[in-house]
Amino acid sequence: MPLPFRRPQACLAMLLLWGAATAQAQSLRQLYEAAHGYDATYQSALASARASQARADQARAGLLPQVGMQAGAQHNWNETSVLGGSSSRAFNTLNAALVGSQPLYRPANRIALNQGQRAAEAAQINLAGAEQDLIVRLAQAYFDVLAAQDTLASVRALKAAVNEQLQAARRNFEVGTTTITDTREAQARFDLATAQEIATENDLRVKRLALDQLVGRSGVEPRPLAQPITLPPLQPGEVAAWVEQATEQHPGVRQARAALDIARLETDKARAGHRPTLDLQASVGQTRYPDGNPSLSAAPRASARTTNASVGVVLNWPLFAGFAVENRIRETLSLEDKAQADLDNVQRAVSQATRAAFFGVQSGLGQVKALQAAEASSLTALQANQLGYQVGVRINIDVLNAQSQLYQTQRDLARARYEVLLGGLRLKQAAGALSDADLTPINQMLVP
Repeated sequence: MPLPFRRPQACLAMLLLWGAATAQAQSLRQLYEAAHGYDATYQSALASARASQARADQARAGLLPQVGMQAGAQHNWNETSVLGGSSSRAFNTLNAALVGSQPLYRPANRIALNQGQRAAEAAQINLAGAEQDLIVRLAQAYFDVLAAQDTLASVRALKAAVNEQLQAARRNFEVGTTTITDTREAQARFDLATAQEIATENDLRVKRLALDQLVGRSGVEPRPLAQPITLPPLQPGEVAAWVEQATEQHPGVRQARAALDIARLETDKARAGHRPTLDLQASVGQTRYPDGNPSLSAAPRASARTTNASVGVVLNWPLFAGFAVENRIRETLSLEDKAQADLDNVQRAVSQATRAAFFGVQSGLGQVKALQAAEASSLTALQANQLGYQVGVRINIDVLNAQSQLYQTQRDLARARYEVLLGGLRLKQAAGALSDADLTPINQMLVP
């Protein structure tokens, strides 16, 4: 009669029951909502986007009216000498004026506004990229915990199976049907499984801490994948479609395009150094003489005041600036070439990364199918070795090897499923199409 066989799913079910008794398990979507408001990297990108928008609003000020107030107080001394005679007088002056200007033609200010707007758009693109990165990092931490749980369940199931084999070997040795070698081989495998269990428990603990830190909660209990599970195929199924989308929508590519536009606008702003500027200026002010206006002979000691108002247009046309404008244009043209080269480099890197992600998901789907077949074959091989051991045509080490092979296959199969799901998110990230809505299909695969 073959020895009883325990699948790791039984151990995993016990872990889930224990987890349900202590804490409510969270889905991937629920943890994303928590991480969205807690993750420091995303919050940094959000603050940077707000700052860039504020800088764009600052650049708009160069096209809006400017109004200021000026006020002052002076104590003056006046001495006059005429034909050998002289007179001196001291008097005070109080003045205040309201001065305003409105740019009528300032091409450099208009270009600076366009640059600020493009920089704000680039910051929003960077924020979208940070959000996509948060989704991938959260999924990675989530699946790391599930994979560590599966590994621990497999190790414990393997340890239980090896322990049963060890007890059987001891009983057979006591009755004289086997040698002490079978017992020692089983004991060695049991000790190895115990060491693996300790290491796996620590690994699970570390993975849980990483997930807790990412979402800002303690004791997070992720919901595992429901069994059986069917992984969705890639849509679209052609790598060219993914690459085309990536070279257009990837945040890195879009940021590089924005940087190229800003560099081109900087060249236009440098060329504007030769252009005239035209401003409308107006002012109104009053000057008071508490001790009298010294320029008036009548009633020199009487308090006086004068009011002045002016409005006009001021033209400023730079003619020669020591070749500063020409050299500035040469500099900006070189920076424009650099921005174009950076864009080309990003597009090539994104294209390569997208292809690698696409083929990685395809390979993962094929690996899952192969491991599913290997799991069934390994289970059949284990049962055959157990039966053969009972009838004497197989030895103890054959059963132990078959057990290790089965549990290793089951562990690899679970990891392969997680890698396919995570690879799908990374592929959409490479294509610039990843959003929180992509978590919904994965949520539907989890245990309710």
